Amino acid sequence: MHSSICSPISSPSQLLLKPSHNLAMGFGLFPTPKFSVKKSPSSSSPKALLSTAKESVLKGFHEKRALKIISGLQNFDRDNVASVVTAADKGGATHVDIACDPELVKLALSLTSLPVCVSSVDPAAFIAAVEAGAVMVEIGNYDSFYEKGVLFSPEKVLNLTKETKRILPSVTLSVTVPHTLSLPDQVKLAELLEKEGVDIIQTEGGKCSNPSKPGVLGLIEKATPTLAAAYSISGAVKIPVMCSSGLSTVTAPMAITAGAAGVGVGSAVNRLNDVVAMIAEVRSIASSLGGASANRHSPYEEETLRRLCNM
Repeated sequence: MHSSICSPISSPSQLLLKPSHNLAMGFGLFPTPKFSVKKSPSSSSPKALLSTAKESVLKGFHEKRALKIISGLQNFDRDNVASVVTAADKGGATHVDIACDPELVKLALSLTSLPVCVSSVDPAAFIAAVEAGAVMVEIGNYDSFYEKGVLFSPEKVLNLTKETKRILPSVTLSVTVPHTLSLPDQVKLAELLEKEGVDIIQTEGGKCSNPSKPGVLGLIEKATPTLAAAYSISGAVKIPVMCSSGLSTVTAPMAITAGAAGVGVGSAVNRLNDVVAMIAEVRSIASSLGGASANRHSPYEEETLRRLCNM
C-alpha cells in the first residue's frame, strides 16, 4: 500500500497523486541486468510482456480475492471518478473500473497503481483507452442502457466480444452476462464466451431486484440474482467469474462462497459524496473478503485523512 498521507489540495481529482504504472508495457517487471547476458527471445518479446501483464491483472482472481470498484460506464465526472479511484486504492481494492475515456484513464493512473479497467459497449472505443494505459476492458455494466429500454441479446454480446478480441487480442477481457436472460441462457452464453477466449465472466442482477425486507434480509434479497448467476456460471466454466451488482459487505463474502473469484462493487461506493466515506466502504468490503485487514489505518490516520480531504 502507498502512504495514506495527502497534502492539502482543493480538487478531488488531485487527491493522493501517485506515479503511473502501466502493466501493459511491463514497467518494473524486468529489472535491467547488471551483466551482459544474452536473453532468450521469449524473455523480452512483446508477447512475453503482455502475458506477464495479463498474469498480473488476473492475480487477484486466481487468489479468489479480486475486488473491482466501479465508477460507472457513463460517469465522466472527473472529481467523482477521482474520488472512486482514490477510495479503491486506499480501501484495499485490487482493480478499478471506469468509463472508457483516455483522459479518465490518465487521471486514474495518476492516482493509483491498481490495474485500470474501462467499460464500454463500443469495442472501437477501447483502443484509445488501452493506449492511454488501461490494462483490462469490460463489455458490460449495462444498467444505464436498461433504463433506456435497451437490452443485450446473446448474439449481440457475442458479436461485441468477437470484435473486441479481433482488435485487442492480447488485452484482458471481461464480459458481463445480461441478467435479462434466463439463468440457463446465462450459463449457455458464459460457455460460449469462454470458447471465444474471454478471460473473466461478470454477473449482474442488482438492478432487477426489489427487496421486500429492510436491513440484512434486504441486502441478501437484493444480491440473490447475481449470486445465483455466479453459482450457476462458475460451475459451468473454468475461467474466473466476477459477481457484481447489488453487493454489500454482507453479501460480498457470499459471492466467493458461491464460486466467484472476485466481486465488483459500484453504487455502494460511487453514490457516496464523501471520499473518506468511500474509502471506509471499500475497506469494509475488502475486509469482508479477507483482503484489507493488514492495511487498516489507525484512528489518528483516519482523522488526519478526513481533515486534509475536507480542506
